[in-house]
Amino acid sequence: MTVRQVNVDYKESPNRKTPIASTRNIGIMAHIDAGKTTLSERILYYTGRNHKLGEVHEGNATMDWMVQEQERGITITSAATTCYWRHCRINLIDTPGHVDFTAEVERSLRVLDGAVGVFCAVGGVQPQTETVWRQAKKYKVPTLAFVNKMDRTGANFFKVVDDMHKKLGVTAVPMVLPIGAEADFTGIVDVLNEKAFEFGGDDGMVFKEIPVPADLVEMMKEKRSHLIECVAEVDEEIMEIFLNDQVPTVEQLKAGIRKAVIAGRLVPAYCGSAFKNKGVQFLLDAVVDYLPSPVDVWETKGMNPDTEEPMVRTAGDEKPFAALAFKIMSDPFVGRLVFFRVYSGIAVRGVTVFNPRTRKRERLGRLLLMHANHREECEEIFCGDIAAAVGFKNVTTGDTLCDENNQIVLESMHFPEPVISIAVEPKTSADRDKLYGALGALSDEDPTFTMKSDTETGQTIISGMGELHLEIIMDRLKREFNVDANAGQPEVAYREAILQPATADSKFVRQSGGRGQYGHCILNLEPKERGHGITIENKVVGGNIPKEYIKPIEQGIREAAQTGVLAGYPLIDFHVDIVDGSYHPVDSSEMAFKIAASMGLKDAAKKAGLTLLEPIMKVEITTPDENMGDIIGDISSRRGSIVEIETQESATRVLANIPLSELFGYATAIRSLSKGRASYTMEPSVFERVPEAIQKKIVEKTK
Repeated sequence: MTVRQVNVDYKESPNRKTPIASTRNIGIMAHIDAGKTTLSERILYYTGRNHKLGEVHEGNATMDWMVQEQERGITITSAATTCYWRHCRINLIDTPGHVDFTAEVERSLRVLDGAVGVFCAVGGVQPQTETVWRQAKKYKVPTLAFVNKMDRTGANFFKVVDDMHKKLGVTAVPMVLPIGAEADFTGIVDVLNEKAFEFGGDDGMVFKEIPVPADLVEMMKEKRSHLIECVAEVDEEIMEIFLNDQVPTVEQLKAGIRKAVIAGRLVPAYCGSAFKNKGVQFLLDAVVDYLPSPVDVWETKGMNPDTEEPMVRTAGDEKPFAALAFKIMSDPFVGRLVFFRVYSGIAVRGVTVFNPRTRKRERLGRLLLMHANHREECEEIFCGDIAAAVGFKNVTTGDTLCDENNQIVLESMHFPEPVISIAVEPKTSADRDKLYGALGALSDEDPTFTMKSDTETGQTIISGMGELHLEIIMDRLKREFNVDANAGQPEVAYREAILQPATADSKFVRQSGGRGQYGHCILNLEPKERGHGITIENKVVGGNIPKEYIKPIEQGIREAAQTGVLAGYPLIDFHVDIVDGSYHPVDSSEMAFKIAASMGLKDAAKKAGLTLLEPIMKVEITTPDENMGDIIGDISSRRGSIVEIETQESATRVLANIPLSELFGYATAIRSLSKGRASYTMEPSVFERVPEAIQKKIVEKTK
């Protein structure tokens, strides 16, 4: 996405109710339990969308509409809604904080123009905060910060802002100062306008202006000067005023802050307590004032589906239609819902659009504006808006929908690989077909959930991002799809990797009466760094292998990599050069070259030497000081390594790397070690080599 630098004219549909420039597409993102959903509920209440405050702990939050969310008090699926503040329409997506549902955050950030990062005033920057921040940075999403839970014991706004500088590497500037802290948090000082406000009333609707407290006047001036300095580095007009020892007006500063935020150079930081209804309106003002509209993010990058040359599509209702499908959902009332964001043009009910991936037309059936799980029918969806459609037959997450005469493929999304697997089987034969249909629908919805059949055992293996992820899947199978299934013990999704370069000369020859089979290729295989993936390059010269057989060779290599060589786990992170080979004018076929390549990869991998890789989890444990010795001893017994120990006011924070295979049942273990007082969160970090002795056991078990 390119930030708009010049004033470009664009035309709007006369049917629009809100101008494109007054639209904000924002997401709420944070570590688990930082208060995202509570903040979303307050936003809906203050904007007049809801007339009653929903609470997560009471199970009546609008945005946590799934039964599983209400029971557990966590967000599992990202929920979209629309509300209005001042003159702006805000399309809001509340995302999950739990690492098992990281795909929901990834796909939401891909289609948003701005985000609000929520931080716990006590916990500061936590592991999952770093993950969602990296995701936002990847898609160049401008961000505001809201330091929540200022009423909690140990709350420290400035420590969190400092944490953001150190751990996230961002220029975070306080836009407000808290008046009091913990139980005495009563108001805020607005640094930009040099005013103070005191909160009153039970629902936060009332707050009154008061004189700036004497002990905060000096700090307010200091933070305001710092703010002007930071903006001057981005905005030339402010820089000129600053160098002439003049003071910019509030309006000039607002324009400069907006420019700096959209450029990703500044993160304005606000504070409050969403649960106690304090400080949310100031954050809403900042969303309107500083986060971009679809016309600020003027150009959306893509490529030509035929030539693969880079293309851009600019915003505007009168432009050719282009939208990105970012989420699939099974709705019990309307069927398969496809959520999409319109980047240019208008989606009109009943019109046919084109999917460049399938090269097929799709009809826009019913168009729905979503408010969590409530639907509102409409005839048109305008540029910059987020909506859902019913009636698509073959659209998956990441597909582009466009005008057939103006084709473009928009940048898609990349999702992490599943790290944990279990075997599932239906309780009765009557449930068998229902189970496969239900699992297919769930994997259609969730790109990080996969299913496959084990050809040797006949079992169905499902894989996901963690124990909770698979637990939710099993729960949904029973409740939503009425399928009773048994689940096996969780197993780690290992990977295989080669240790050194190797070459294979592979020939597949079959002679029978009549036409035979002939495929011959020479492959050079070399290991690559973690995260490289699989890359293949054709270096055949002189036409020794005709071009039409190169693609089957690539398919053979990729298919062989999926089933692995050492223990049946996928082979990852390597590069293959197809260097030479030969063909037979009569007997050669695509299938023969595919089989030859598959045999060649396995042969080269065996020569190169193989190792197993296991997922290592980044684990953050918060424990009372007296239990720290037991916790650290337990980490060592689980093959873990301590990364950092930080002593906080009321507890100690331990950051460690531990193999996933050692973490099954960790929740029970940590409770017994600390008498229920310690807590932990974890997220996938890297894949590392499995120790030789453990690798031997795994290989023997799979054989």
